[in-house]
Amino acid sequence: MAEEIQKTVQSEIDVLRKYEKEYKTLQQQKQLLNGQLNENEVVKTELDFVKDTDEVYKMIGKILIKQDLIEAKQNVLKRMEYIKAEVKRIDNTSSITKMKVEDCQTKLNKLRQELKPLQISNK
Repeated sequence: MAEEIQKTVQSEIDVLRKYEKEYKTLQQQKQLLNGQLNENEVVKTELDFVKDTDEVYKMIGKILIKQDLIEAKQNVLKRMEYIKAEVKRIDNTSSITKMKVEDCQTKLNKLRQELKPLQISNK
């Protein structure tokens, strides 16, 4: 009986580690996206200061290419929308993964409580 519970405990620990790793990866992705969002907000702010008569350039690799101001603003807004949607998706996935982590921890605690009396009686 104790061996079965111990195998189940080990299995749950493996699952828990998997979910914890997934959660950590999601948080890193969110942090990266938030950094990109902040960069795009700075670009948007700078573009708001540009006059309609000023020239705007976009860097592609090592080359600067002239770009229409309206197009540049639209591109930045689209990028920001996309990033916000990705952050929202990651938040939803993170919430689900966090619940799975908590569920595994609860199962592990319950299994450990079941295992304690069995270990004491075997001694």
